[in-house]
Amino acid sequence: MTTDKVGRRLVGMLTPSSNTTLEPVCAGILADLPDVSAHFSRFRVTRIALADDALAQFDHSELLRAAELLGDARCQVIAWNGTSAGWLGFEHDRDLCRRIEAATGALATTTTLASAELFRRWGMSRIGLVTPYTDDVQAAIVGHYGEEGLDCRVERHLGISENFAFSEVPPDRLAAMCRDVAPDVDAVMIYCTNLNGAAVAAEIEAEIGKPVVDSVALTVWHSLDRLGVDMARLRPWGRLFGS
Repeated sequence: MTTDKVGRRLVGMLTPSSNTTLEPVCAGILADLPDVSAHFSRFRVTRIALADDALAQFDHSELLRAAELLGDARCQVIAWNGTSAGWLGFEHDRDLCRRIEAATGALATTTTLASAELFRRWGMSRIGLVTPYTDDVQAAIVGHYGEEGLDCRVERHLGISENFAFSEVPPDRLAAMCRDVAPDVDAVMIYCTNLNGAAVAAEIEAEIGKPVVDSVALTVWHSLDRLGVDMARLRPWGRLFGS
């Protein structure tokens, strides 16, 4: 496991500019690991849609500039804490990770790639998908996950496109959506890093008896997993951290 000279693990998070959820959630999770800290680099994202201008927000050049700044902080792993590969395709994130690692020397991951890795390890393929997105974005996500062998056709979404507005969805609304999809799936995934799914995941897991995976927690998990960090202290945040 790579550390700096004083034994710290430095985790870099690429963050949408209008996201107000992922930073406090990351900090809350990592508070129980005093040798691990998260560091954030923003780039502009304000709207989630399939229009050309919205898709252009995720051009690799923008993310790489933000990643290089995290490289200056000598982060040992850099994660794209966002779900854009859901509607752009998984290869978009695979290529991004290759480019981040080449540019910075850090390990790299993304929320979407972390989800595929987690469900592969768990041997689960029927995933209940909970998002804030519009109909067309949701359909694209279901299609791309299907290409990866993950069936997300049991889903709920809110029809919102403004990225900032995602953070204003109340946790009880997310909990209700999770309950709606739970009966017919192996696990539930709250798929958007500006939804505060971490506030309800462990509670809903206990209620439905199935894993409930929050996107921000998922990104933290895979970042720490790539560094070989012991996550036993984080189990109160959900079954994810016992995997």
